[in-house]
Amino acid sequence: MRHIIAILLQNEAGALNRVAGLFSTRGYNIESLSVAPTDDPTVSRLTLVTTGSDAVIQQIASQLDKLIDVVSVEDMTLGEHFERELALVKLKVRPEATDAVRGLVVRAGGRVLDPALDCFIVELTASEAEIDAFIRDLAHCAELQEVVRSGVLGIARAGRNLRIVHSATAS
Repeated sequence: MRHIIAILLQNEAGALNRVAGLFSTRGYNIESLSVAPTDDPTVSRLTLVTTGSDAVIQQIASQLDKLIDVVSVEDMTLGEHFERELALVKLKVRPEATDAVRGLVVRAGGRVLDPALDCFIVELTASEAEIDAFIRDLAHCAELQEVVRSGVLGIARAGRNLRIVHSATAS
């Protein structure tokens, strides 16, 4: 089963390498990985996608939690969440297919960044499955030149928050 794991990680040299090393030494594959700063400059949020049984993912989360640089770990797929990915697609479009390509982009909720027929560039933010379908549809009416994808980002719905809570200190 596919799992989205969110990790809060201290901004320390080698921290990301230790997380990736945990996966490689155990023979698990990271399908996508995204890291960005949070509102706390000492902590980054890492979102990764991997596959495995619930027991394997629980074991991975447990082992991640033991790493010194890891602040918090959550398997996003255990609860309600939103997930999105950004895709940039470069196409070569035949003049007679321009309207069809633009129609696909509009229906998918995408945006044309550059309409040049020899270098038609499209942006789409959607779920991984929606982006896969969009790219398949585009390939039927244009020549795919390049596809760049961000990897999945996920956020929990409702009251579940993956964040450091700073308590106010009494003076």
